[in-house]
Amino acid sequence: MDNIGFYSEDELKQMGIMKFGKNVLISKKCSIYNPEKIEIGNNVRIDDFCILVGKIKMGRNIHIGAFCHLSGGETGIEIMDYAGLSQRCSLYAQSDDYSGKTMTNPTIPTEYKAVNKGKIILNKHTIIGSTSVILPGVIIGEGASVGAMSLVNKSIESWSVNCGIPCRRVGDREKEILKLEKEYEEIYG
Repeated sequence: MDNIGFYSEDELKQMGIMKFGKNVLISKKCSIYNPEKIEIGNNVRIDDFCILVGKIKMGRNIHIGAFCHLSGGETGIEIMDYAGLSQRCSLYAQSDDYSGKTMTNPTIPTEYKAVNKGKIILNKHTIIGSTSVILPGVIIGEGASVGAMSLVNKSIESWSVNCGIPCRRVGDREKEILKLEKEYEEIYG
């Protein structure tokens, strides 16, 4: 496999990532802040122009498409095995209050702001379509899919198909991938 353009294992160690597995491919065009709060499992690929900041934990066999923004903040983002984010997705585990009752933005001291915080969890086999936004405290159930350009502001049931602004359930997702997962793990471990 040609790994030109991706950080080497030594470079990932020097960067100070808390923990990472085997076959981790992170683009050299990816920006990583707070690497000491980031854990990455085996067989993970993170493409160009992604931003990772704050507490983030990824399982195995995960793909993060180009231009994604993962803002884990203090509460964190957890992405379970076999999940994926298509290009330009944004996950915010914390967000300012937009009501006008408090001030906003990172240059303002905490006592003048009200920050909404909540861990984001993407369970196994979830897939998030391009340009979707996931807000604090959302849990995406196992095997759920989110269509492109969706705004996910509440948790999503397992094995459901969802889309829209705001995101809503539109159907059920097949579970054939569970058989394929078993076959894959028998062959590749």
